[in-house]
Amino acid sequence: MKKNIPFRLWLYFRQGWTTYFAFIFAAINTLTVTYFLAIENYPFLSQIFPSFIQYVMTVASIGVPLLIVIGYVHFKRSPAYRSEADIGIESNPHERRMLVNSETMLGLSFQLLNLMMKISEGEKLSELEKKSIKKIQNDLSDYMKKQTTATKGATIFNQNDD
Repeated sequence: MKKNIPFRLWLYFRQGWTTYFAFIFAAINTLTVTYFLAIENYPFLSQIFPSFIQYVMTVASIGVPLLIVIGYVHFKRSPAYRSEADIGIESNPHERRMLVNSETMLGLSFQLLNLMMKISEGEKLSELEKKSIKKIQNDLSDYMKKQTTATKGATIFNQNDD
């Protein structure tokens, strides 16, 4: 596997920046700006939040649970995360290959179970079933020879193939 160190470092930098550095400083900045530019300038708000620490504690006690609920809705209840996952599979050749391989393995497992049931019941395989097995072997062999992470590929196993 070819490793491109500068792009890997760039990815790690962006991840560290967006997840940790920017997040923490954005929260501090938002709290500071809203308190010192808004709360201090309005007497009725200054009565509710007499100190910066009280303001931070109040916003955190309301904001953290609210943001947890919003995150939950994003992942579990809205189509937003599913769309992100779809785009990830469409654009990431590694994820796409894992999906194709897992679909292939499901089809093969199903076919193997059918054959095992037939054999365990003492039945002989028909010529059509033997041809089907041979076709699957050939398809798998070809697939493994030419498959790369860049290959878009499609499911090679289809129960209806004769």
